[in-house]
Amino acid sequence: MTQSTHADSLLSLRNLGVTFRSPAGPVEALRGIDFDLRKGETLALVGESGSGKSVCALSILQLLPYPLAAHPAGSSVMFKGEELLGASQRRLRQLRGNEISMIFQEPMTSLNPLHTVEKQVREVLFLHKGYTKQAARQRTLELLEMVGLQNPARRLNAYPHELSGGQRQRVMIAMALANEPDLLIADEPTTALDVTIQAQILKLLRDLQSEMHMSLLLITHDLNVVRKNAQNVCIMTEGQIVERGTVSEVFDNPQHSYTQRLLAAEPKGQPLQVRPDAPLVMQGDDIKVHFPIRKGLLKRTVDHVKAVDGIDITVREGHTVGVVGESGSGKTTLGLALLRLVSSQGEILFEERNIQGWKSKRLRPLRRQMQVVFQDPYGSLSPRMSIAEIVGEGLKVHELEGEEDAETRIIRALQEVGLDPDSRHRYPHEFSGGQRQRIAIARAIVLQPRFIVLDEPTSALDMSVQAQIVDLLRDLQARHKLAYLFISHDLKVVRALADEVIVMKDGVVVEQGPSEDIFDSPREPYTQALLKAAFDMEAVESGVVNL
Repeated sequence: MTQSTHADSLLSLRNLGVTFRSPAGPVEALRGIDFDLRKGETLALVGESGSGKSVCALSILQLLPYPLAAHPAGSSVMFKGEELLGASQRRLRQLRGNEISMIFQEPMTSLNPLHTVEKQVREVLFLHKGYTKQAARQRTLELLEMVGLQNPARRLNAYPHELSGGQRQRVMIAMALANEPDLLIADEPTTALDVTIQAQILKLLRDLQSEMHMSLLLITHDLNVVRKNAQNVCIMTEGQIVERGTVSEVFDNPQHSYTQRLLAAEPKGQPLQVRPDAPLVMQGDDIKVHFPIRKGLLKRTVDHVKAVDGIDITVREGHTVGVVGESGSGKTTLGLALLRLVSSQGEILFEERNIQGWKSKRLRPLRRQMQVVFQDPYGSLSPRMSIAEIVGEGLKVHELEGEEDAETRIIRALQEVGLDPDSRHRYPHEFSGGQRQRIAIARAIVLQPRFIVLDEPTSALDMSVQAQIVDLLRDLQARHKLAYLFISHDLKVVRALADEVIVMKDGVVVEQGPSEDIFDSPREPYTQALLKAAFDMEAVESGVVNL
């Protein structure tokens, strides 16, 4: 990537550094960052978690926690020829949300849960444009329609929790584009979204960028997103840019060893070979989970949401069944029903015993045999408990400490998931995302279960860490003959781990069969559209998937 001059660049960073103060001493988060972004161009910052991508973006808008963060002498952030480092708060407020906007990674935590969609979008119009209430409402409707939100007039009074992940991200984009900024910073805008929703959001950003002649700084760890959406790319690790150039130059002929490792980090390998006569671990026959819709003063049931509607599933020892589909398809609800964590109808057989209808007290001894690993390890691990307490909690609950020294079991579980046992006295916030997910897996396997529900265990992780977790799960499965129900929207991960796949939509099975058949020759148009979105990273225009 040829370095441009300040004169022809919208944004120029020169020798940018960031140092954080900490009790253990200064931490250098960024060192000597240089890049230029021209008008109408898309530049991608790529790297694993902790590489400094988001710190770089926050430095541009001066949103770091000053004075805990400091820029060393010589650092420069020029926007339209104006130095932003050291600019007054008044000037920065004029720029933020007006000439420079930002889309944050997680819309659920970025949107105010107490304010409606209309109130949040129109706020930027009031602050920067001085709109009247009526004019702001009209502009808000235009924006929501522009970003493809269905029935925008009905969504004005909705709160964030009433929207899906894709809808919340569209609201965030509407807020960011309300004042037609010259620069849009998109920080992991599609992380944890379904492949079809991801394709829509990326196509939307490309279309809006072209329409508004806007520059885009795209921050991501997903290399497939970069291939389709950026002209130039900077590869970051440990606070430095180690390689830069056009996307084709860097991806087709990577020079730095880190770039080469990053490009080779996709989940690989094949699912374990399963004996057809392997013992049955979990079976569901005609599973239904219907949630009542109650209306009126007396809250009478007027209808039902059919989250899961008549599904048959069989998971054998050493077997992985992958469940894929868009958000709201019923994947997680199916897993919770099999674990008897939500009420359901139909037969649920665990090791050939029908446990449907069993009371909590009778189920409790079986809980150690049926475990779950959740999507967000940070949210599922108590911040007040040490790793030893988290992993050993199940041993206390099931009164297993006497069978073998609890400390020994905890240490063995941590070793099995590739963590240093000496770290067991530390707390979750001291670990990376991949390490926290290993802790969550250790918490499950310490009880020596037979069946584990893995609910999106890799969706928020870097690609290299995803590959490590997939290898770990495969290794644990081979060692302990574990049965997995693997819930995911990442079809590449599913392909590497599952030997059977169930494709769900609106609570029902669209297609089901061996993994090879589903991926190599899908019969149903919906499955074909999912695979197209996952492996081609193109917008789904067939109309089969609900866009």
